[in-house]
Amino acid sequence: QVQLVESGGGLVQAGGSLRLSCAASGRTGSRFAMGWFRQAPGKEREFVAAIRWTGSNSYYADSVKGRFTISRDNAKNTVYLQMNSLKPEDTAVYYCAGGQIDPPTRRLEAYDYWGQGTQVTVSS
Repeated sequence: QVQLVESGGGLVQAGGSLRLSCAASGRTGSRFAMGWFRQAPGKEREFVAAIRWTGSNSYYADSVKGRFTISRDNAKNTVYLQMNSLKPEDTAVYYCAGGQIDPPTRRLEAYDYWGQGTQVTVSS
């Protein structure tokens, strides 16, 4: 079993930055892709970013491309999401996800493990 624990959410003004972290524990195995999804009130959960198990390839939703950066430290079993130039429309609960997926996918149903979520609120 794998556990994912997010941290780093909070309240920030538009134009500001936040960094989310997600620590994985348990038997992740090899080829463990990790990703970030978000869910705003009244909306479906949507893909934000994902990174291959090697860390060599990353993928982004068009809405965050150029503003967000996903990275991972395999020695720490941790994935990060650096969020810059935040907008009010980025306000959501952000979820970390992981699974034996290679290459990573935008489809949330492909991920077997999920964190509890962390709230990100961007004020205008």
